[in-house]
Order: sequence, then C-alpha cells, then structure tokens
Amino acid sequence: MVRWICASTYVHLAYSPFSSNRPLLDSELWVLSLYLSDGVVEDVGSTRLYFVNASLQRLTYSSSVGVSLPCPAGGTPTAILRWYLATGDDIYDVPHIRHVHANGTLQLYPFSPSAFNSYIHDNDYFCTAENQAGKIRSPNIRVKAVFREPYTVRVADQRSMRGNVAVFKCLIPTAVQEYVSVVSWERDTVSIVPGNRFFLTSFGALYISDVQKEDALSTYRCITKHKYSGETRQSNGARLSVMDPTESSPSILDSFQAGEVPAGQSVELPCMAAGYPSPTVRWLKDGRPLPSDARWTRRLTGLTISDLRQEDSGSYACEVTNSFGSKEVSGALYVIDPLRVTLSPKSLKTGISSTLFFTCAVEGSPEYTVAWYRNTEPIVPDQHISIQGSHNDTLQITAAQKSHSGAYQCFASRKGHTAQDFSIILLEDGTPRIVSSFSERVVAPGEPFSLMCASKGAPPPSITWTLDDEPVVRDSAYKTSQYTLSDGLTVSHVNVSSPAIRDGGVYRCAARNSAGSAEYQARINVRGSPRIREMRDITAVAGRNTFITCRVIGYPYYSIKWFKDGMLLPDNHRQVVYENGTLRLSDVQKGMDEGTYLCSVLIQPQTSIDQTVHVTVKVPPLIQPFDIPSTSVGKLMYIACVVSSGDMPIRITWHKDGQLIVPGSASGVGIETKEFMSSLQISKVTLKHNGNYTCIASNAAATVSWERQLVVTVPPRFVVQPNNQDGIYGKAGVLNCSVEGYPPPKVMWKHAKGIGNPQQYHPVPLTGRIQIMFNGSLLIRHVLEDDRGYYLCQASNGVGSDISKSMVLTVKIPAMITSHPNTTMAIKGQMKELNCTARGEQPIIIRWERGDTVIDAERNPRYSITINKKGDEVISTLKLKPAERGDSVFFSCHAINSYGEGRGLIQLTVQEPPDPPELEVREVKDRSMNLRWIQRFDGNSIITSYDIEYKNKSDTWDHKYTTRNISPTNNQANIVELHPACVYSIRMYSFNKIGRSQPSKELTISTEEAQPDGPPMEVILQPMTSQSIRVTWRAPRKELQNGLIRGYQIGYRENGPGSNGQYSIVEMKATGDSEVYTLDNLKKFAQYGVVVQAFNRAGTGPSSTEINATTLEDVPSQPPQNVRAISVTSDEAVITWAEPPRLTLHGVLKGYRVVFWSLFPDGEWGEMQNITTTREQVELRGLEKFTNYSVQVLAYTQAGDGVRSNVLYIQTREDLPGPPAGIKAVPSSPNSVVVSWLPPLKPNGVIRKYTIYCSSPGSGQPAPSEYEANPEMLFYRITHLTRGKQYLIWASAVTTAGRGNISEKVTVEPAGKAPAKILSFGGTVTTPWVKEVRLPCSSVGEPTPTIKWTKDSEDSTIPVTVDGQRQILSNGTLVLRSVKAEDSGYYTCTATNTLGFDTIIVNLLVQVPPDQPRLTVSTTSTSSITLAWIPGDNGGSSIRGFVLQYSVDNTEEWRDVFISSSERSFRLDNLRCGTWYKVKLAAKNSVGSGRISEIIEAKTHGREPVFNKEQPLLTHINSTHAGLNLQGWTSGGCPITALLLDFRPKGTWAWQSLKANATAQLFLSELREATWYELKMKACNSAGCGNQSSQFATTDYDGSESLPQTLLFRANYSHQREGDKEGDQKRERRRMCVLFCVLSSKNNRSMDTPVKGPPQGPRLHIDIPRVQLLIEDKEGEDKAVAPVTDTEFSQSVNPQSFCTGVSLHHPALIQNTGPLIDMSDIRPGTNPVSRKCVKSAHSSRNRYSSQWTLSRPGQSQSTASARTLTSDWRTMGSHGITATESDSYSASLSQDTDKGRNSMVSTESASSTYEELARAYEHAKLEEHLQHAKFTITECFISDSSSDQMTTGTNDPADSMTSLSTPSETGLCRFTASPPKPQDYDRGRPTNVAVPIPHREFCNLPLYMKTDPFFRKQAELTLTMPCSNPAATASTSKNSSSALGRLQKQGVGAYSKSYTLV
Repeated sequence: MVRWICASTYVHLAYSPFSSNRPLLDSELWVLSLYLSDGVVEDVGSTRLYFVNASLQRLTYSSSVGVSLPCPAGGTPTAILRWYLATGDDIYDVPHIRHVHANGTLQLYPFSPSAFNSYIHDNDYFCTAENQAGKIRSPNIRVKAVFREPYTVRVADQRSMRGNVAVFKCLIPTAVQEYVSVVSWERDTVSIVPGNRFFLTSFGALYISDVQKEDALSTYRCITKHKYSGETRQSNGARLSVMDPTESSPSILDSFQAGEVPAGQSVELPCMAAGYPSPTVRWLKDGRPLPSDARWTRRLTGLTISDLRQEDSGSYACEVTNSFGSKEVSGALYVIDPLRVTLSPKSLKTGISSTLFFTCAVEGSPEYTVAWYRNTEPIVPDQHISIQGSHNDTLQITAAQKSHSGAYQCFASRKGHTAQDFSIILLEDGTPRIVSSFSERVVAPGEPFSLMCASKGAPPPSITWTLDDEPVVRDSAYKTSQYTLSDGLTVSHVNVSSPAIRDGGVYRCAARNSAGSAEYQARINVRGSPRIREMRDITAVAGRNTFITCRVIGYPYYSIKWFKDGMLLPDNHRQVVYENGTLRLSDVQKGMDEGTYLCSVLIQPQTSIDQTVHVTVKVPPLIQPFDIPSTSVGKLMYIACVVSSGDMPIRITWHKDGQLIVPGSASGVGIETKEFMSSLQISKVTLKHNGNYTCIASNAAATVSWERQLVVTVPPRFVVQPNNQDGIYGKAGVLNCSVEGYPPPKVMWKHAKGIGNPQQYHPVPLTGRIQIMFNGSLLIRHVLEDDRGYYLCQASNGVGSDISKSMVLTVKIPAMITSHPNTTMAIKGQMKELNCTARGEQPIIIRWERGDTVIDAERNPRYSITINKKGDEVISTLKLKPAERGDSVFFSCHAINSYGEGRGLIQLTVQEPPDPPELEVREVKDRSMNLRWIQRFDGNSIITSYDIEYKNKSDTWDHKYTTRNISPTNNQANIVELHPACVYSIRMYSFNKIGRSQPSKELTISTEEAQPDGPPMEVILQPMTSQSIRVTWRAPRKELQNGLIRGYQIGYRENGPGSNGQYSIVEMKATGDSEVYTLDNLKKFAQYGVVVQAFNRAGTGPSSTEINATTLEDVPSQPPQNVRAISVTSDEAVITWAEPPRLTLHGVLKGYRVVFWSLFPDGEWGEMQNITTTREQVELRGLEKFTNYSVQVLAYTQAGDGVRSNVLYIQTREDLPGPPAGIKAVPSSPNSVVVSWLPPLKPNGVIRKYTIYCSSPGSGQPAPSEYEANPEMLFYRITHLTRGKQYLIWASAVTTAGRGNISEKVTVEPAGKAPAKILSFGGTVTTPWVKEVRLPCSSVGEPTPTIKWTKDSEDSTIPVTVDGQRQILSNGTLVLRSVKAEDSGYYTCTATNTLGFDTIIVNLLVQVPPDQPRLTVSTTSTSSITLAWIPGDNGGSSIRGFVLQYSVDNTEEWRDVFISSSERSFRLDNLRCGTWYKVKLAAKNSVGSGRISEIIEAKTHGREPVFNKEQPLLTHINSTHAGLNLQGWTSGGCPITALLLDFRPKGTWAWQSLKANATAQLFLSELREATWYELKMKACNSAGCGNQSSQFATTDYDGSESLPQTLLFRANYSHQREGDKEGDQKRERRRMCVLFCVLSSKNNRSMDTPVKGPPQGPRLHIDIPRVQLLIEDKEGEDKAVAPVTDTEFSQSVNPQSFCTGVSLHHPALIQNTGPLIDMSDIRPGTNPVSRKCVKSAHSSRNRYSSQWTLSRPGQSQSTASARTLTSDWRTMGSHGITATESDSYSASLSQDTDKGRNSMVSTESASSTYEELARAYEHAKLEEHLQHAKFTITECFISDSSSDQMTTGTNDPADSMTSLSTPSETGLCRFTASPPKPQDYDRGRPTNVAVPIPHREFCNLPLYMKTDPFFRKQAELTLTMPCSNPAATASTSKNSSSALGRLQKQGVGAYSKSYTLV
C-alpha cells in the first residue's frame, strides 16, 4: 500500500541547531541515478482502473433473445460504472426494453418488431469507470438488434459448354446479407461434398469444373443459415444447360472487387471464366507476375492468399486468354493492420507546476485520427495544455495544476475501428523538504570532510550551497555533486579535500523547485586562529523573522555574544541567540530592531574579537479590509482601497478576475488614485461587471492584496414559454421552457396527472429517461402513457419573485401489435387460423403478408380475413384452407394508423410424415455390414424412430428380417450375424408423430471373405548374426486359411529385462508352402520372441506360439568405465578401470586390452603397444622415463574388440639424465676455449643445469675444474687457460633426480690463431610445413671464418641462394621461411678461414599432411555399410586419426565421423534402406588433415516396393464401393512408408487422391454406379516408389453387371517389358555405344553431370586427368542392365558392340585394383545376376573399371599386340602406346588382381588442376604427359534412339556452341592416337581444341562437352561422312556400313569434323 503525504505548509529547517544527521562519507558516494524531466514516475498504489475487454466495439444480437453487455471497464477499489450514448447522453431505464444493473451490466430485453427504436436498438454506447484514480471510458460500442424478418434465397439457372466451368451463386437479399451465409449446396437433394469436379468457394459460390452432359439432369440448391436466429433456408432448384463446345473468346463468370482485409487473415480472389478453347489464367500484382510465395495458392476457384501482410496490398489483375481473345478482372486489395495504442507514461505521480509529456504511440494502418480525453471529457488546448505532432500524438501540460490530475486517454480511430490506452496522473504539493542533512563538526586543517544534503519534492528540487551566506563555487577547493534517485530524492554533496581556516563557517543547503523551497544549515569549524569575516548590512521586513549570523572562522573559541547599543542580547522575548552564534529577530519592529549590532567572539579568557552589522527595517503596506455590497443593473458603484501603513512610496493597482483593469469607456470603470488610497467607480452597473475585484499595494518591502466579489443581480424572465403539445408513445419529446437572469435561475418542473383541471402538482422525478436540459427545457427520452397531463415550469434565482407557466402534454399511441403467436403448427391438408391483435389511435388498418407478398383474400380463395373490434383493440383472423408444405413460411400482420406502424411476425410450420431416408452402405464385412443414412425432410416434426428391413436377394419381402425402433439420434447401424459371400437386399423407413414414410430405395450388397482361422506351422528360428535371426515356417492348414494366403506378418520382441513387451511387426508376401524371412537390426546378444501370422485379403489370422532365440555375440559398444592411470616410478605406471555397463557388452566378456603409446616432445607418437588381461588392473613396465603416454582401454568378447575408452594421458617420473648427445671444444683466444654440446638424447626429466669439466693432464691437480651453465645455454667459454697447453673437456646434465652420466671427453689447446671451427652440430631437423626453420651454424676461428651453405642434389651440391624465402644471418644461421616438402634434404654448412675449414650436415625433414587413403567397401546390409581402407604416406608425421564423411548420393549434406588412427575398417550404421551413399575419408597427422580419398558410392540393401502380379488388385466391387487389396505390395526389403492412390471415372480429367496404410484393406466409396474407373497406385519406401495401375467398373444399382462383356482387370506394370519385334529391334540398337574423349578442367570437377533427355544406351568415355572408363546403360522404361564383372566381361558383353577407343588410367585410380564396375545393385562378394534396374527415374549409376585392355578388332585378347593399361603407363613416354591414322582399337576389361573389393569411385573428388594432381601424388612427369599427349576422334555417327534412326549430320561452321544439347543418342566413334611431339613440351596449355556441334538437333553430345573455355573449334577438316534423313530407319540387324550406305544414298548431307584432345 502507498501512503500519500502532502506538505501543505512551508517548513523552514535552515536554522535548527539540533540536527544530528550523520554526514555521508566519501566511500558512500555511489548511487545509480535516474533522471525524469520534471516528473517522478511512482506506483499509484492499489487505486487503479482497467479494461476487461477493450476490443469489443460491435455487438449484434437477435431481438427475440436480447443481450446483456457487461461494462468493459472496471477499477480497484470498486469503480462506479455508467453507460452513455455516443452523443454523451446518460442512459435511462425503459421498462421491459432497457435496464442498467447495479454491477454496470447493460441489458436489452427481447422485443417485438413493432417496439423497435433505433435510439435504443441501433446506436453507439460507451461505458465509464470512475474511482479515486480518475475516470476512463470505453471505445464506442455499436449495439444493433436484428429482428426476425422473412427472406428468401434463390439460385439462377446457368449455361455452360461441355468441358468448361459452370458457376452457381446463392442470391441473398441485401437487407439480411450481413447475417446470412451459405452453409452447403445440394444436388438433387443430396449434399455436395467438395472434391472431384465440385468446389465451394469461401464466399458461398458453387463451381462445377469439366461440365458434362449428365450435369444438366440435376437441380442445384443452396442452403443458408442466419447467424443470429439460427434459421436455415433452402433456395429454389436451378438447372444447368450444357451446350456443345463452340469457339468463343473468354467471358468472366465470377470476379472480385476492391476491398480491405485485416492482416493475418486469408482472402480468396475469385476469377472464373468460360470460353473455348478453355482459357488460361494469369495473375498479376501491380502489373507484374506474382512473386514466388508459399502463402499464395492458385486454385480453380481463384487466388487464395493466406496469412495476409501489409506488403500484400496492391492492385491485382486476373488475365484470362484463349486463341480468340482475352479478358481482365482487376481490383485493389488493402491489407489493414489492427490499430494498437500505447500511451506513455502509464502512471505518473508528480508535483504541481511540473511539465508533463504524454506520447501516444499508434501501430497499425497509417491512416488514423487521434483524440485525447481527460476523465472521459475531450481535452481542449489552453494556456496549460497543447497537443502536438503530425497525428496529434503528443500531449504537453506546462505548469500543471491540481485540477490536471486524473485519467488521460488516447483514442486512435480508423473507419469504425478504435484502439485506446490510458494513463493515471496524480499531482500533489511538491514543496521541497530536507529529509537528510549534515551536523556540526570540528576538523583540523587539511582533514577532508564531506557534507550531504538530501531533499524530496515534486518536481525534484535543485540544491545550492552557501558558506556564511556566500555561494559555494565549484573549484579546486570545493567539489560539488548532485543526482536524483528513482524515487525522486535529490542528493547533493560538498567535498572539501584540504580545508583551511577560511573553509570554516556556517554551511547552508537550499532546495528549490517551482513549488517552493527549504533550507538547512550547520557550522563546520576548522581549527586555527579565530577571526570574523566581514559582515554585510542586512535589510529586514517588519513583521517577519530575520536571522543574523556571526561569520566567525577558526577554532577553538569560547563563546559568541551579541550586543546592541551596548546591551547584551537577548534583552526581550523576540530575540534568540543560538549556540552556533546565530541571532534570530522574530516579528521585526522598525523602531526597536533597526540599528547596529555587534558580534563579540571570546577567543582567549581575556581576549575577544568583534565586528558590527547594521540592520535596516522596511515596513510593508497594510490594506484596510473592505467589502463590496451586491447591486443590480443600472446602479452606481464606488469601491475604496486605503493603505493604513507602510514605507512610502506605495503603488496601488486594481485587477478583475486576475486581469489588470484599464479604466475607460470600454470597461465602464474609472479609477482615482492618491498617495495611500485608490477608488474604483462604476457609473452604470451591468451584468459584465460581475466578478472578483483585487486591490494590490506594493512598496520596497513587500506586495499585498485584498480581493472581494461584486455580484450584479437580475430577476428571472421567460425567453421561451411552455405551450401545449402532443407526444408520441415510445418517441422522444421536449417540453420547451427557457429562462434567464443572474444568478442563473433554477428551473423546476412539476407534473399533474389528468387532462382536466390540474388538481395537484408534484415535482417531476428526474431519471435517465427524464432530464432538464441546460436551457431549462424538459427532455422525455421515451414518452409513456403515464406522461400525459399538466406540466408547470417554475424558475427562481432569489432576486425578485419566482415565475412559472403551465402547459398540457397529450400522448398519442401509434398502431402496435399487442398479441400474436410467434410460431404455430398446422397439419398438412387441414385448415389453419392465424390471429393478430392491435391497439392504438383509431382508425387502425390491418394488412396480412405471406413472406414479402401482400395477401389478397378476394383473389386467392385459399385465404379469408375477418376483422373484430373489442374495446380499443382490433382483432384480425387469417384462415388457410387447406395447409400445404409450401405454407411453412413467415406470415406477418401489419397494424397502421396516423402515428406509426406495428408488425407481428408469425412462423407457420406445416407438419406431415417424413420423406424416406437416403440409405447407403458404409462398410461390408464377412459377417456384418455397416449402414449409414441421411434423413432429408423430417416433415417438420421430430423423427421418432427408424426401421430397417433386409432379406436374401432371391426371397420376397414376406421373408424379411426387421430391426425396429432405432433411436432417431443414430444415423448408422450394424447388421450382424450375416453369412459370408451372400447377397442381401435392404430398405428402410423413418417415423415422426404424424406417421411413417415411404420405403427407401433398395440396396443390394455382398458380404466379404473371412480372415484365416489357423496359425502358421513349424516355426523355426536360427540366429545368423549379432543383429539378425532367420525365421522359417510352413503355411496354415488348408481348411483354416479361409482364402488365398497373401502374406505373413512376423512379430518379434525383446524378452530381456527392461523391454516393453511390445511386438514389432514386419510383412512379407507369400511365396509358397514354406517361407523364410531374416529379421535385421536387432539388439546384439539379446533374446527375442517371434510369432508369425498369415493374412489374406480379408485380414490377419491368429499368431503362432512364441518361440525364443538369441542373437549372436558382438563386440562391446562402450568402453570400460572409470579408467585411471597412476605413475609409480620413472618407468612404471598402473592402469585401473571398471567393467563396461552390462547392456553394452553384447556378449560374454573375455577380457580387456590396454593400448598405449608414447608422445614425444616434438609431437610425434611412439609405437603403439597393447597388453591383454582378464583383471581390471594392469602394470605397465619398461616405459620411457619422464615421457608422456596416451592410454586407452577396451573390452573384448568372442566377437572381437569393443570401443576404446577416451584417451588418458600420463607422465612417468623424472630420473637421472643421460649424457649429452655431443660435445665440441674449440680455441677462441690464446687463453680461452669455447665448449658447445647437445642436450641428452634421453633427458629423463627437466634439465636444471649443465656441468662442464676441464682438466689438464699432468698438471698435478687431482680434481677437474667445474663450471655450471644454464639449461637454456648449450655453449660455454672457459677463460684463464694457458696457451699451448692441452685440456680435457667433458660435460654432464643435472635434473632434480641428480647428475647424469658424463659425455665423451674432447681435447683442446688454446691458440692465438685457430683454424675455422663450427660450434653448432649437424643432425636431423624435423618441422611442419609452411613454418620458419632456423639451421644454426655458429663458428669460431682466427681469422674470422666465412660461412657457406649448400644443399645436396642428386649428383651435386647446389649453393643456397638468398631470396625472399631463404636468408643467412650474420651468425651463420640459415633461415628458411614457409618451408615446403621440396625443401627437405641435406644442407651443408662450411666455415672457412686461412688456417682451415669445418663442416656440418643437417638433414631437414619437412612434415606435410598425410596422403589420401585408399577406401573400399567391404560389406553392406539394409542399414549399414562396412568400409575398409589402406592409409597413404603419413607425410613424415604419425597419423593421429581419420575423418570419415558420408552423405546421401543426391545431396551435399555431409556428416562427419572421427575414427582412431589404429582402425582400418568402420561400419556406418542406421542408414536408410535401399539408398545410395557417397563416402570419403581423410587422414590427419600433427600437421593437419590430408587429401580426401576418392569418393566412393555404395548402396544399402533393398529396393522400391513392387506389386505382386499374382495378387488380385480388387477384392470387392458393388455399385458404390470397391475394395482394394493393399497387401499385394511387397516391400522390397525396406518398410513401405507411403501409399498413394488416384482414381477417376474414365474419360474425366480430375483425379481423386487418397493416402492409405499398406497393411490394411481400403474401400473406395461414393462411386458412380455402372461406371468404368481408372486407378493408379504408388507405394514408396526409402529406396524409391513402385507404380501400379488398373481399370475397373462398378455394378448397377441392383448389383448386376451393366456391361455386356465380362469385367476385366488389367494391370499395367511399369517395369514390364514389351515383347514385340519393334521393341526388340529398339533395344538392340540401344546397345550401341559412343566413345567421347573429354577434357576435365579445373572448373569442371565432375563428369557425371546428370542430364535430361531420352533414354540412352551404354556409353564409354575417357576422362583426363582423372582418366577412367565409364559404362552406362539406359534402356528407357525397361531399365535392364547388362551383367558385367571383370572376369565375365568378355563373355557377357561382345567387345564388338562397344565403340573403338583408348582408355588411360590415372595412377591413383589404378591403385584401387578391385573391380570398379557396378551396373545395378550388386552385393559385394557375389557375381551380379541379370536383373532389372529398380530405378524408376531416368538416371543411371556410373561405375568404373580399374584395368582395361586395348586390342585391335579381330585379334584375340591373348595376342601380343594387346596392351593392358596399368600403373606403369607413366613410363611409356613417346614410345608408349601409339596408333596410326588407320588404327582402331576395342576396349575390354583386364583380369583384376584383387577380387575382394568392390570399390565404386566417382569423379567428384578429382583434382581441379594438373598442379594439384602432381603435388598430391608426387608424379614428377604426370603434368607433361597429360598436357602433351594428343588424341583425335576422326569419325562419329550418332543414333537417335527416340526415332530409332542411325543418323549423321553436317556441321555448319556458323553454328554456335550454345546449340549443343544434352546426350540423348547412342552411336559409333572412331578414335585415333598419336604420340606427343617434341615441340609440344614447350607449348603450355592447348589453344586449338575442336568441339562437335549438332546439326538440326540430330547429332548431340553430352552436356559436359559444352564448356567453351576448354573446347574450341579447329579449322582443319579431315573426313567427310554422309548424314541421314531424320525419317529414315536404320536396322541394327545389318552391319554399320550398309546402314551408312543407305543413309548416304538418301543424300541428306554429310559432316566432317576433327576433335583433338590435348
């Protein structure tokens, strides 16, 4: 709870001597500040206002129901809720019409149409909520009553051409269009289900596509429903005229218009046109084609846009076009965002005089208006309030007053939609008050002090400081700060860092804002010699208090005393002297207090100092009080203002109502002023002189004022007198009465009932219905009969006598219906009477209407009307003779007189027996059927029951079975205990209270077969692998099969702990009496229970008894747990672990294996070792000392090793180091030598220092001299030696374990001149590539040696040249930057001077990333692929691991698998069944990742589903249903994931689609009787999709076959081959191939680019630099694939059927010596069999062979001239394989050297440049051979497989390369080869490369031969060949030459072209 504290008086705290507030220390001077301009935001506490439902802005309700509308606003504490009309008028209660409840709910009662009042029932309302926080109002709410009125809907007849579109629209009257919508359409009383050819639009139209003749036989009706009354209407039946198509331009049948739609909704833009040919539709937006967006859907009905956005606004156009013309429909769509308003700040509590800013942020549509309200009243700008901004969205209040408090609302409106937000503002007295301050203190000079003063006020005050009344200026001595906290507290500090005596005194803080000020002061004493600052004279105001401060500084002092005229003060009660020396003078008097005052400070017992100050007293003016008597118009007025005291001069002025009075004729006022008085004179008083008059007197001391009111009185008089008048019942009336006077007269109305003489007047009760208007008139909002009588208007204002005037109000009653039945019933065929009673002013006329038609009883003998009068009521009776079904409509009686009209609405319902139900069969089973029916017309009486009768079709209805009294709430029933495969007739009746219907139309149905009753027999399980079990069984007994067994379901579940006990089900088709199935992907070493069930087309039979089996063991899938390693000694460690989780062992644990290897400081790995044990601990002995080791532990079972644990690192302990690896000692001067050495090969720890020993043999010293060197220094200079004397030098290393062995001893003799010697050592240096390497070569000698570096070549040494990569430093060090592999080698450093030379040799080894591995496929299964590889060269660094990447073949989404360096195989699990995968592998060493291996492709087992042709496709057919056997599909080894069906009546174009479960039976329902249907089925799994199609015909309605011939089912299998002669010839021709020689470029990585076009035959191509042989086979729809293996190629494929050619192989490809050809799904390790390609698409798989043999035609493969291309092809050079111009060769597979691999390599990982290939495989001559070998195609004949013609074409030189098309032909090419010429080696890249260009689109080449940068036209022409006529036919049964001869004779032309590949 928040307490409000308002300071109403000014509290002065400045001189309180008792303040003890603690000062704020420097360490506390941190506060987070929040600044708010002139206002502080605070919580307004528990008092608040809110909206419950501010979005409610429209309410429509039914007049027969009424409505209750709660006030959408509220508050806490409870707010007062009031309702108003939008005009601002209060809401009043109207009995039985309108009432406002105490809780604020507005209730509108049900009413008759005659009582409709637009002022009440169709108006804008708003509600307000008011409490202490303020008052808010809701947006206007449109309340509209909809009363029951008759209406009819109709549908117009339409015309359409056959095959075109027809559009029916439901025409709804405009008066009810807003409330009535179309809910459905009927065709011949049957509801139309959207789909097929019938479409219902969102706006209620019916579209019929592909109009047929039979559509003209039906009638079409729309069904509508009233939104508020719930009434439904059925239109008339419309007909469709169908005409034969005639050529015509498009005509628009349905279109759209401009409109606004809210954002986020959906909109449908209809566009339908007719014409012949059928027009095409094109949509445009803003003149451009529609952009691609999933939210935009083009349908037959038009364009649908979902989830509308602002950017969807625009102009839309629909263009319809055919060959005879076009039409366009256009319209603008405006997407409107709803308005959202945010007003900030939300709540604000601040002080009076603040400046307030309100910001109204509006989101949504840009076009809106803003209105501001305060406490529900519109805000009018004035001197304090201004409204700013382009949309008036900013409100500013300056110098806010208390009256500005309240609730502020911002309303944004746009076209009837309004949004608002509000803010609560509370303004309070914000006079500052000091809430925290400082106290008096004593400080020493130089002792820093801080003073704090905190004040609170509104707006936040500003604080200033003074010292002894002088402002404190911020400088080096004073540091001031000020900040405002979030609660409005202003805090200010003064910090004095080094105070002096002058900084002592009285410090005062003053807080000021626009509301006032407050002060506080206290003395700060700085120790030092006291003195008094100069004191200024003071001016005091008489009557007020004055303070005088003695400005003493310094401390200590004894006392401060004040004297006046020699007298010690105080000497009276008005004088007070505070302890701090301040003198207060209260109620200052001029004579007594004016004078000189002396301040005396006692600083020593006998010593004082003093200073004087003079006080001058000023006396303010004093005005004698006066009053102003009341007066009347026309009198004189004199007002005197006299100043009785005050210092002169005195100025006197007059103000009226706060404005200065200017005397003169305009004001009618005169002013006469003297020295101390002023008079105001009015010669003639008028009403304008009313007001407040103020006399203001001012002098030098103060300004004072006196204010009084002048009241000018005027007696009341009538401006408009009341007159007698008439009022109409139920309408509003105003009784005029207007008066004037001053004070404004008070008007009171009185009422006397009756029309005669008034007896007694009573005051009129003022309610919401009756109010007195501002001018005095009486407003009666709703005139009632009780309002008639006399009214008296009386006015008074206390001046003179009251006035009054009476008048008579007469109430006229309009005609109204007082009694009529709302609804009534009639029986068909009987007479019915309708009564209607009316009252009102006579005469009254009553008229009857039926619907919208006036009833004329004289012309229609079925009606008669009678009139009777009873008192003031008129009763009219309408008789119907007799009642008919069409009379179930609205009848209305209308009463009319001179004052109005009333209407009574009567709904007549004519009842009769119901129509028979429409019966249909929903489902038929073997022993039961499910029936469903629709009850159309119920006879206007509730259905009470149904009866169903059925019999055998051959029996009469006398032998029927009956099911009676079926509940009317049911619309379906099951008939049970039927016999399978039996024909029944069925009919049905419905009942209501009137009677029984006629029987329905008979249905004829047949029951189905039954499911098997017996289980499969002799089920046997046999484990095959760790994840598979083979299941065998025999079929159920014949007598229990109940039909043909179609297949089996195998259920299996794990029976181990933790399993859920649920069976997993797989299916397979039946193949015979004995079956076998292998269960894959099972858990390893787990027990499974298996059951088998048989199924036929009726369903699944019982399952067999569960049999258990356990899968075989496998390797553990998780490593041992909690692996730990402890170093025991310098060469021993202990490894411990825990057993892996039992569930991950997958077998019986046999033991553990510990794998470990050392990690050397240079990053290299040592040899990998392993130890096997059965314990969970092992001791590793004989380890290298002080060496890092990596350790892994794995568990193994009978199946092999499991997963290794994470690498664990351990370091052995330190030990004594080994001897230094080398030592040198050379003389450097006559008495010194330099010793250098190498670190120990085995340091066995961290080298702490080196010890160098020096001894002189024969010197007699028993111990050598010892010298110590830092471990970083590998040389030492020994001085003070004797020249010419020999010394022995040796060294040793020291670790923490002690001193190690000594090095070898060397002898040295100091000398004055010494030959050159090298201190550095040679040896091997290893470094990663692209690093900087320094090879040191430090030398000594006298004279100074010169350094030379050389590098060994093959037979010579080459000096090292200095360039950007190589540099020799002054100390002899050779620096090599960014080293590469070629930088490896032996480097020699030679130091030379005149006395000798010395050399060292350094072997530099540059480590590079490892070479690519050789990757192959080992085995595959349905969900896994096992890979094996052989690592390549490790690049000089041990391999750390492998990265395996794989992806689905047709994607580039690669997944990574990281594999240990010791692995040479890996199995990829959880793969998709029957799917091709791409795999690649890269090795990784300490340098980085190496080259990626060749990408290989492998396919998991499985194929797409196939329908068993032995299975029947249809199981059952009747007149409206067809049963489909979905279990005829075989899965192909991969589970079926989707099954799609499309069917349609034969001859129509629209397909109906269904999705189904492949394990279930499906019924196609709602079929047409006696109609042929086309059926297409597609089953899909992860391997692909299989297709099945058929045709069938439904029976006649009575079950008979309507077709004269026997019904045939034809299945067209997509994979079946045609056996005609023409097809055989076509396939034979497709077996021809074409050899293409293609150059691979660095921008064309893959030659396997998928291409489109007709199917192709086998083809071969050469790919350089990735040279390989490609075989492809595409046999069109046949997809047959020739079986090919390396050993069987010669036998299975005739070499002569392939084109002649040469094939070269890249060495990297030759290394993969396995058979690289795979023409289909060939499993590894088996010979492929002749089978059909299961791929349904026109793509093929490209596979490559590793070795091919070249031979001349006619020669056997074993002849000497045959050449085999192997990895040695690089050595051929110019004397390798050559061919003359006449040579031609055929290609065939060689015998492979490795049958165990099936490696399938694609070109994706081929090198992008020749240079990359050369670096990757280090083939020095590869680039030259690839660049300079020349291959030429000299002949090429192309066969067009699409037209079965062998053609050649001429090539026009003007043809451009852009005319090349994709490879779509087979053909024959002649290929010749020539050796490279010597001059070609210096030529660089080729410039003349020819490209075949097609002629007349008959001679095409593959897509990859189109790349212009790599193929260019060559001018030379070498051979001319004839080209065929496209219409000619070439038979492949004859040889090629005869075919070519025939083509040449046709004389179509020839082409000649030479293609050179360089």
